[in-house]
Amino acid sequence: MEEALNLATLPKYLADEAEAWKLLERLRWPGGPVCPHCGTKDAAHYFIAAKSGERRTKNGKVTYRRLWRCRDKACRKQFSVLVGTIFESSKVPVHKWLLALWLMGAGKNSVSALELQRHLSLGSYQTAWFMAHRLREAMKREPLAGMLSGRVVADETFIGGKPINRHRQGMKDKPRPDGGIRHPFAEKSPVMALISKETGEARTHVVADVTGATLRKAMSEDLDIPNTVLHTDGHKGYSVISREFAGHESVDHAAWEYVRGDVSTNMAESFFAQFKRSVDGTFHNISRQHLVRYADEFAFRWNTRKMTDAQRVQTLVGRTAGKRLTYRPMRAPG
Repeated sequence: MEEALNLATLPKYLADEAEAWKLLERLRWPGGPVCPHCGTKDAAHYFIAAKSGERRTKNGKVTYRRLWRCRDKACRKQFSVLVGTIFESSKVPVHKWLLALWLMGAGKNSVSALELQRHLSLGSYQTAWFMAHRLREAMKREPLAGMLSGRVVADETFIGGKPINRHRQGMKDKPRPDGGIRHPFAEKSPVMALISKETGEARTHVVADVTGATLRKAMSEDLDIPNTVLHTDGHKGYSVISREFAGHESVDHAAWEYVRGDVSTNMAESFFAQFKRSVDGTFHNISRQHLVRYADEFAFRWNTRKMTDAQRVQTLVGRTAGKRLTYRPMRAPG
């Protein structure tokens, strides 16, 4: 970029929709436009000046768009920086998307949908809520991120308020798998974190329970198990599966042991501390249906914690391609 992106320079792009489009293009295409239809990389793709700029819609609002045409003779399709990304088909102006990117990327405590609605002057809470989940979709781990190995910290926590503080309106008893009755107020959602001591990278999983079999299944998705030395607390679920790993070291929290040499679960505890403080202070309540998206969001910020805010925003923009969400399935009961 020609100049550093920070809170001092960002207002320039927020005040001008044309500049916002150009900034998003620079963030997504540092080397020039790339056709999302055929993947052709050519800095000299045709810019269709006649079809770009301001245009007046049926409801009288003025919008802005920048269109390109692919140079590849077999393609020759039109495209914009929004095509094939989480922004596609959105009616929200690009300058508001940029501010949402900054707020969610730079703020370690994240931002609630109500805050987004207020800061961006959006027409409805639903629009802000859907924008936030689109951005969380971009934050989730890339499918080809590779497996973790070496020394890995594994720990779990439970997300959800105390049963005595939960509202009872509209809630009903649910049957337990064993045929008994349990009240949903007593239920919390377990989340497991895996953090590499070699790279500091975090991976999260929302799991059904914390039994050894369930934890083993989740870990198999992210860990090169035969080449991993597991660091955990004294939870028995890890002891059941420890023989499959290259090694297993644990600290006994029940005996007030939290560190022994290089063995501890402090990295996972630090991750969970930030996550749970933000749940309490920013969101107040998270449904189990969407908990995995919030966990991905905090894992993204954890993994990019050593970047500057501008670098984190550019990384996030680079992960928007090929990820689409539609509103109706998101609102369907989980």
